[in-house]
Amino acid sequence: MRNFILRVIVSAIAIAVAAALLPGISVVNKDILSFLLLGLIFGIVNALIKPIISILSCPLVLLTLGLFMFVINGVMLMITAALSDGRLKVDGLGWAIVGGIIMGVVNVVLELVLGMSGDSKRSA
Repeated sequence: MRNFILRVIVSAIAIAVAAALLPGISVVNKDILSFLLLGLIFGIVNALIKPIISILSCPLVLLTLGLFMFVINGVMLMITAALSDGRLKVDGLGWAIVGGIIMGVVNVVLELVLGMSGDSKRSA
């Protein structure tokens, strides 16, 4: 449960950074609750929809040597915007792809800082 809450917070921060850096991505209500809700929606979209789309587009990912994953991440951001009831606005797939790249970098940095890597095991 702790890991899930941390991932929602990390996603919320990543969305806030992307929205602050890119003019094509905006958050309507810039309060903490809106960012946390967007982080939750993004986490659910990544957990449920991204694996299906990744499997279906596996030939494209292989053909482009993994670069198509940037497009998949952009589509996940656009799906999050569509499900957010107007809280998140993305002006197009290009902005979504760049936003997905920024969010990915922020996620990696924050997960390293917080020690949330998936291969770490706690010793009791």
